[in-house]
Amino acid sequence: MLAAENSLCDFRPITAPKEAWLYEKTIGDGVVCYLCAHRCFIPSGRIGICKVRENRAGTLYTLVYDHVISLNIDPIEKKPLFHFLPGTPSYSIATVGCNFHCRFCQNWEISQFARERQGVILGESSSPASIARLALQSRCHTIAYTYTEPTIFFELAYATAEQATRAGLKNIFVTNGYMTPEALRMIQPYLHAANIDLKGFDDKRYRRVCGAKLQPVLDSIRLMKELGIWLEVTTLVIPGHNDSDEELRQMALFLKDVGPEIPWHLSAFFPAYQMLEAEPTDRKTLLRDRQSCRASLRLLRKSSGHRPRRHILLPLRQDVDTADGLLCGIQLARPRALSFLSDRH
Repeated sequence: MLAAENSLCDFRPITAPKEAWLYEKTIGDGVVCYLCAHRCFIPSGRIGICKVRENRAGTLYTLVYDHVISLNIDPIEKKPLFHFLPGTPSYSIATVGCNFHCRFCQNWEISQFARERQGVILGESSSPASIARLALQSRCHTIAYTYTEPTIFFELAYATAEQATRAGLKNIFVTNGYMTPEALRMIQPYLHAANIDLKGFDDKRYRRVCGAKLQPVLDSIRLMKELGIWLEVTTLVIPGHNDSDEELRQMALFLKDVGPEIPWHLSAFFPAYQMLEAEPTDRKTLLRDRQSCRASLRLLRKSSGHRPRRHILLPLRQDVDTADGLLCGIQLARPRALSFLSDRH
């Protein structure tokens, strides 16, 4: 079990699940969950792909509401968000569960907890009000819903974000982008910024490696931009998987089309979970990838930025006189063994 800095360690089993939101009852006792783009049909007595939403006799319940498995205070740049309240601390929470099962997940100990342990779900009781209060007491400026996938603990995230907004805090999703438009529009009044993982531009690889489709992620990137949510994008560069010049060019052109001002972070991969055979991403590879981006977009001048501990950041910022620029950073972030929770999942 992951023991992260400042993480909750007195785990207690969940005893009182809460009825879930964003689902419809169907024939018999079946339900269709439309929280995420899987839109699972869940028969009575079964759970969804995320492993944390269960149909009990025709009523869908979230098994992780009010139960947090990890809590940290991070620099906001760790999300990474370099252009939203830079230099401020972010109160960061997660529950177990994820609607992806990425073979390279850096937080698999908690994101895949229920999947790896035949449905066991643990967490520490934490109400939305208490989370918002502790964030204020900790002098944080934001609450980040991160480490696992915030969509799957949507009810907790929404209730907390509502309380936090009323208290003057901002809310952040670090997400795989696989929420439905219905979910995103619902939380939009209380969601101020997000970093979406764009894990590549190959739908077949998305399905094979992550258990999901590419298009809903692209749709979420576009919709977040349309809704006025501050957006940054991260790609975990995995040698031999998603680092070809052509795939990087496709991602760059897509982001340029959505909004050339969107910051794009290229992040280094380190072997994890079920992808231990892959080579870690070295600095030379990331520099080559940056050159590939330059071939597609005019990445103009270097800019300095906050450099969190154990990160190397080489950002490029667009020129104020052009609409063709794309913010692009290079990030080398090595986990500190099992005492480190990554915001990439």
